[in-house]
Amino acid sequence: MCGRFYVDREMIQEMERLVENLDQMRMEPGDVCPSQNTAVLKGQRQHLAAEGMVWGFPRFDGRGLLINARAENALEKPSFKESVHKRRCVIPARGFYEWNRQKEKFMFEDMDSPVIYMAGCYNCFAGQNRFVILTTQANDSVLAVHERMPLILRKPELESWLTDDEASLKLLLKKPELLKVKTDYEQIKLPLF
Repeated sequence: MCGRFYVDREMIQEMERLVENLDQMRMEPGDVCPSQNTAVLKGQRQHLAAEGMVWGFPRFDGRGLLINARAENALEKPSFKESVHKRRCVIPARGFYEWNRQKEKFMFEDMDSPVIYMAGCYNCFAGQNRFVILTTQANDSVLAVHERMPLILRKPELESWLTDDEASLKLLLKKPELLKVKTDYEQIKLPLF
């Protein structure tokens, strides 16, 4: 599951080098929560383009939002099937948060880059493009905190995810690489006397 992610200045600077029209999105550092608008990447005429989208598909019963879709079965779900086939996107972030059962917050970031690229899909609801983040089984860096995590792509995989239907099917089954874990909580050990 991914219920919140964050953006910082270093991540925004990296994205400005990668995406032609990012300056038009007015990305601001801070947390991004469901129902908020943020910059999402799409494939557009041989390059990456950014578009502001709202996080979350409206639920069919009108009660809340669908913010994540399981990568393993998104193609079987009516809410996501067509979007995964025809409207894939990438959600850039510095990192994402997860909480353990004790409600302690952990931050997960890429070990080598100021940007993580989360796989997603989007659809139009009432004239507004909205996205969900695809999730997968947690890898070893996340598993101690939560059993699910975003499907994270590497930079060289972005074009394949966005434009290659066959490659995207394989990427849906990918196990993300290990991430750097940070927390504000630290267990203090006292010396034994």
